Amino acid sequence: MEQTENIQNQDIISGRNAVIEALKSNRNIDAIYMTNGETQGSINKIKAMAREKGIVVKFTTNQKLDLMSEGTTHQGVVAVCPCADYATVEDILRISEQKGTSPFIIIADEIEDPHNLGALIRTAEACGADGIIIPKRRSASLSATVYKTSAGAASVLPVAKVSNLVSCIKDLKKQNIWVYGADIGGQLWCEHKYNGGVAIVIGSEGNGLGRLVKEECDFITTLPMYGNINSLNASVAGGILMYEVARQRLGK
Repeated sequence: MEQTENIQNQDIISGRNAVIEALKSNRNIDAIYMTNGETQGSINKIKAMAREKGIVVKFTTNQKLDLMSEGTTHQGVVAVCPCADYATVEDILRISEQKGTSPFIIIADEIEDPHNLGALIRTAEACGADGIIIPKRRSASLSATVYKTSAGAASVLPVAKVSNLVSCIKDLKKQNIWVYGADIGGQLWCEHKYNGGVAIVIGSEGNGLGRLVKEECDFITTLPMYGNINSLNASVAGGILMYEVARQRLGK
């Protein structure tokens, strides 16, 4: 008999029928994981429904699905749901408008470690950012790990998921928001004047900013490395930059 966890409190739905019902009910789903090579039964129906709704389908091993479903019968299919509803970019911009302040947005460029994303969300909320934008693919989602690492901030700070990060950045720039990419070879982080609308882009743990994303940034901002290690954890670098923006906005 097919089993599923209590989806009100968990971010995993296990089993074919349960996943199909979640898709039918328009439940917010980040991604669906399937066993490699599985094509029998209702698998193709799930693939088609996911494709129609624009939900990412990833293929993996039965062993990983066993771990994800924590002992429940998954039948080769597991859906991962966010721990909080996603906002839109417009929702985030509306927050700054309601506060009467210039937009202050964090963009996470392919940050796949949920602990890093959770830490970024926690710091962003603490320093007064209006929200975070993440890409639909190659990014950690609002999982239970992200929620826990964020100390609950993931349910408070709006997080928007977009299909194309470069297009999103172009749209932000049209609304007079300056985009600062964190990467090597730029101006020191403390020498920038973060006036007006600001979006800080934090790159992935291994590769930094993507080439196309970097090309769209108005400025590149750099944290100096004085030791033998030539990079910082993404959430640490993001925290330093976010608080510099907050410091300047307070006039300190």
